[in-house]
Amino acid sequence: VLDSQYGTYVWPCAVVLAQYLWAHRRSLPGKRVLEIGAGVSLPGVVAARCGAQVILSDSEELPQCLQSCRSSCLMNRLHHVPVLGLTWGRMSPELLSLAPIDVILGSDVFFDPKDFEDILTTIYFLLEKNPHAQFWTTYQVRSADWSIEALLHKWNLKSTHVPLHSFGADKEHLASSSMPGRHTIEMMIISLARSEGT
Repeated sequence: VLDSQYGTYVWPCAVVLAQYLWAHRRSLPGKRVLEIGAGVSLPGVVAARCGAQVILSDSEELPQCLQSCRSSCLMNRLHHVPVLGLTWGRMSPELLSLAPIDVILGSDVFFDPKDFEDILTTIYFLLEKNPHAQFWTTYQVRSADWSIEALLHKWNLKSTHVPLHSFGADKEHLASSSMPGRHTIEMMIISLARSEGT
C-alpha cells in the first residue's frame, strides 16, 4: 500500500515486527494478542495466521485506519479477528472491557513525541491488568533527541532491547522501503518493572 499516511502504509517497522513474530511462531498458538496502532495490521495478521487470538486496534478518530484493519483481515481470510477503536491515553469502554491479553504489539507507534506519553499510559494500564503480558514494539530511530526512557521510569516500566540479528531481521532488504531517508529500526520488549523483593 504505497500511501505514506499513518495507517495506510506498510512501514519498515511492521515488516521487522512481523519477522519477530514469524521467528517465534511456535509460541503463538493460543496466545491472546492485541495490536495497537495497527493500520494495515501486518504484525497482527501474521500473529493470527500463526494461531494467536488477535484483536486489532487503531484510533477511534481514524476510521480509515480501522477500515485498513478490516480490509487486511478480509484479504487474509481472518473473519474472526475483531477490530476495535482504541485511542491512546483515553480510558474508553472498549479499553476497559478488553479480555485478558498476553502480548501487545506496536510497530512504529513511537512516531510523534507528542503521543509517547499517551501510548505508555495505555500500555501501563494494559500491563497492570495483565501483569505477565509484554509489549513487543519496533520503532524507527528518527532523532537522537527522542527518548522514552524517562517516561518508562515514570510509568514503572522497563525495556529490553532485542537485537535484530537475533531473529534474522538485520538484513537491509527485509524492511526495504520506497520512502526517502535511512531506516534504522530497533526492537524492544516493554514490561512492568518489578519492585524490589517481588
